[in-house]
Amino acid sequence: MEENERLQKALETLKNYILELSLAAGKDETYALQLWDGIRQSGGLLQELAYYHDYGKFLSRYQVAGYTLTDILVWQVDHFKLYMDRPKEMNRYRQERLLLESFETMLRMEKNPDAFVDKMIGETGQDIP
Repeated sequence: MEENERLQKALETLKNYILELSLAAGKDETYALQLWDGIRQSGGLLQELAYYHDYGKFLSRYQVAGYTLTDILVWQVDHFKLYMDRPKEMNRYRQERLLLESFETMLRMEKNPDAFVDKMIGETGQDIP
């Protein structure tokens, strides 16, 4: 198999992976394709997704404003703890959703890191001020 063919096959595998994760997270195909398009255009996130697909954990090499996907996931899990105490309609977080939202947040951070850095520093996910 030619190198270009292997690359296209790998990209198709990752695209299908995002589609599967999205469906498992209760998201639709439009969401999945938009997220995939963003990840595909980000060399750092594409590498992170490939590593996660193969090993089931973050590579945590790619950073935006000093933050990795692992940092984002930890921040989200802190907020998830708060969601457990909130009304049922807010308590919809699943592992797949947290994973996808980590990638989605990092894509948004690539465009405007300061807004997210401020949130991560200021929002601890605790009920106390």
